[in-house]
Amino acid sequence: MIDVADGLTHVLVAYALATLLSIRYPWITARLATVAMVGGMLPDLNRLKWVVPPETIEAALGASFSWRPMHSIGGVAVVICIASLTVRAEYRRAVALLLALGALSHFILDLLLVPPAGTYQFLWPLTDADVVFPGFYSSRDRWVAPVSILLALAARSVARRHSRSRSLERESHESPMPADG
Repeated sequence: MIDVADGLTHVLVAYALATLLSIRYPWITARLATVAMVGGMLPDLNRLKWVVPPETIEAALGASFSWRPMHSIGGVAVVICIASLTVRAEYRRAVALLLALGALSHFILDLLLVPPAGTYQFLWPLTDADVVFPGFYSSRDRWVAPVSILLALAARSVARRHSRSRSLERESHESPMPADG
């Protein structure tokens, strides 16, 4: 299935990004940050091939089927469109943006993988070309998960500190200073 350290890294990096962006964009709440975490796992929907083989779906649909496009921008875009339609209208844009943020962070992290794992057609359907970057880490490296945990904790700490300073600033403007006596 999904390598736990790899999956955890994708989820935590998406969380850290959404949490840091919540400082600038107050509409990104803690609940919506979890949507980015889900987005961080969307490209790995191609791993469903181990649970539901493509042949099973082909037999049910009567048409050719593959899970491989799920790990591409085109496949993820389709999933984001469908997922954003499952929420109330006022949340659709936020859900789509945060799912896209999580998926984009996933693709960027995957591009940093040591080849051949870091090579795939992630730009499909725009192009079938394999995009190759020099690798930085392997999906089996265990140091990546602790680093992503620290990154998520740091992002949460920064956001919490910013939130506290914002609420203290608001309180100081709202409550008048007592008059000297």
